[in-house]
Amino acid sequence: MGSHRRAKAPGRARVVVVTAAAGAATLASPLAAHAEPTPSLDQVKAQVDALYEDAEASTEAYNKAREQQQRFQQDTARLQDRIAQQQERINGLRESLGGLAAAQYRSGGIDPTVQLMLSSDPDDYLARAGSAERFTAQQADALRRLRLEQLRMDADRTEATGRLAELDRAATEAGRRKDEVKTKLAEVERILAGLKAADRARVLGNDTPAASRGAARPQAYTGPATGRVKDILGFAYAQLGKPYRWGATGPDSYDCSGLTLKAFAAGGVSLPRVSQDQYAAGRKIARDQVQPGDLVFYYNDLHHVGIYIGNGQLLHAPRTGKNVEIVPWDVMPYAGAVRF
Repeated sequence: MGSHRRAKAPGRARVVVVTAAAGAATLASPLAAHAEPTPSLDQVKAQVDALYEDAEASTEAYNKAREQQQRFQQDTARLQDRIAQQQERINGLRESLGGLAAAQYRSGGIDPTVQLMLSSDPDDYLARAGSAERFTAQQADALRRLRLEQLRMDADRTEATGRLAELDRAATEAGRRKDEVKTKLAEVERILAGLKAADRARVLGNDTPAASRGAARPQAYTGPATGRVKDILGFAYAQLGKPYRWGATGPDSYDCSGLTLKAFAAGGVSLPRVSQDQYAAGRKIARDQVQPGDLVFYYNDLHHVGIYIGNGQLLHAPRTGKNVEIVPWDVMPYAGAVRF
């Protein structure tokens, strides 16, 4: 067994020497000599901007997953309604076949063929009916319709099962993307909480002329556009000053594609929900041919979209913490433009 004797306490002189040596070692340490520098405000701004950009990209992915989820829900409900109607028709056909059997019984006994038709398994009947020589045209027609309805119902049940699986996957993906957005925005809030008010405003870009325009009240469009474009721009101008909120399509707040979706709806144009699909659905326009009312897209993955309003300006819903605003259209990396 090892010794449990308490080690002798060092003398005072030894403590002084050890402490002094430790202090010298600290001064000589590379970690102490090269402490991590405090990031500049520009670096903090770049970090926050990158997080906001990532959050917006995740927002569009969330919107896409939610759109798929809603479509699968509608498809599944439609299939379930159709299956219920088919089951009612099958029950009616079975009752009809039962009526035929009762009539034959009253007239002198049940035809063996009809006995087969009353089987709960139409497949079993069809497999055995080939050897039966006697059945009426009415009985045969009823059974054919029964078999057809059963085949249709089985196919719809298979499709409904697949749709339910797709619905589950879409719901899982939407939840994952939602968590991504919330995580990135929480990190932004953590960073901003450590800044002074003036620095926070600078990082958020709330100290610029564009910010003051974005905070303006809704406006009336007074430009030269006419017809459908005028309706689109009129709606968009009326949303100025409303807050960005991820996943929102109005009327009190919007994300980028939610704003364009509703603005174009005001002009009678039905757009897909997410920015990438809006780009795919439109007619591509060269940058030097862009006109008021065209959609302009940004970043390589097309995760941001706004409405060109003329004179080199863009109306858009920017990001969390800001309002629908008008900015120069070259403030973000341009990716393309489309017209409807």
